[in-house]
Amino acid sequence: MDPGRQAMINGSKSPRTDRGRDVTAPRYDPSNRIAKPSRQLPANGNVANAASRYLTQDQQSEQFVADEDKFVLKQAKKKADIRVREQRAKPIDYLAFGLRFIDLDRDAFDDDDGDVEIDLPAPEAVLQSLNDAQLKELEEDIRSYHTLEANATNKEYWTALLALCLDHRQKRKPQGPEGRAVTSVASDVDRILSPKTLEQLEALEKQIKAKLQSNEPIDTDYWEALLKSLLVYKAKARLKKVCAAIKEARVGILRKRDPERAKALEESGGFSATVPQLSPAPTKPMVRSAASTAVTQTSSSAAPLGTARFASAGNEDFSLATKALYDREVARGVSEGEEIFTAEEAVPGIQRPLWADKYRPRKPRYFNRVLMGYEWNKYNQTHYDHDNPPPKVVQGYRFNIFYPDLIDKTKAPTFKIIREHGRRKGESFAPAGKEDTCLIRFIAGPPYEDIAFRIVDREWDYSAKKERGFKSSFDKGILQLHFQFKKIYYRK
Repeated sequence: MDPGRQAMINGSKSPRTDRGRDVTAPRYDPSNRIAKPSRQLPANGNVANAASRYLTQDQQSEQFVADEDKFVLKQAKKKADIRVREQRAKPIDYLAFGLRFIDLDRDAFDDDDGDVEIDLPAPEAVLQSLNDAQLKELEEDIRSYHTLEANATNKEYWTALLALCLDHRQKRKPQGPEGRAVTSVASDVDRILSPKTLEQLEALEKQIKAKLQSNEPIDTDYWEALLKSLLVYKAKARLKKVCAAIKEARVGILRKRDPERAKALEESGGFSATVPQLSPAPTKPMVRSAASTAVTQTSSSAAPLGTARFASAGNEDFSLATKALYDREVARGVSEGEEIFTAEEAVPGIQRPLWADKYRPRKPRYFNRVLMGYEWNKYNQTHYDHDNPPPKVVQGYRFNIFYPDLIDKTKAPTFKIIREHGRRKGESFAPAGKEDTCLIRFIAGPPYEDIAFRIVDREWDYSAKKERGFKSSFDKGILQLHFQFKKIYYRK
């Protein structure tokens, strides 16, 4: 029975059940959700743990860049794998393909059963087979992988290759007196350093540095040059260590499938001493009409991962921040239907900016693409087919211009269209069969100069479609302007 009812029958007072209760607190009512007891706060340690789950804006930006780098690197490795399998690999592709056998970050779904049976040239053999221009191109490719790589073993591999690539290039240059001093005893240096392990080389490096820092009367030029040689041998030792791991992984995979071939691979050292004939890069024909000013042919010196094909100006921005943004964009590569766009032109009516005395003017770096494709209008459908397609025409552009060092970061760079000879939007002065062109000028504040490009003058598509959508943004130092032209449909 309820205690209050029993007390009333007995003639006594109802027992107090609210003794010790805070009179200012809400009355407890189990059927009323409003009077539900408040949630107890976690202990101090738990509060700290809960707060740690929330990232600051800087941490979110760092996480975004890291995820983006990881995606770009994954795509670059996948493209290298495809080119090796299709026997159209470049030097950087062989170096990246060999690393996949010990790469813990690779996607297992990208593996192919025949990968382990592909003959891979030794990394040093790849370097020795290249001329000066090819070595310079390979160096830029290696730097791209080195910039994006986060795995410690993989980064060590690219660091060693970069050091060896620089050494090969340096040996082909005319040497000064200090270089000739080391060259004269190169055989002795090789005899002393080549058999040493990585640990022994590191110990010897400390001894040489201590000798250089001492007050002993020594030949400083000789010992500094010898130290440079030692760093090269350290790179060789690191590369040898990674290559041994690659060989062991390949042999382990083959041993389960073909023991005889695994034994032959183990005895051969794991790598081939000869480099397959490198397939020349396909030369893209120049597009006629207005697109001829917008598309460049493939040159002999390509950019990182085989994409940079435009020369840099003397006052171009080469800051570390710009290089990081540029390398990340270059690593994305060029998709099917895209080509590098470099139709840069002089900015009309340019004057010395007012801030030139305070800041050194510099030209922003960029990595732009032009979108090419076929237009299957009535005429082309009548005279061409998919086996014999019509000439490609410009269908849009993707501008990526880097402004990481803007003085006033609150003002985003802008752009404007310039039509020469008094022509207005919608008017055409071009003869039949040709297209009008115009200038697109990008404007930013100090320390960047304005920059202009010549593009086809057609109506833009401002739709929000995923593939053909319009994009104009400035984020993390990158101005992105992506657009395609409206498709014209002819009706009877």
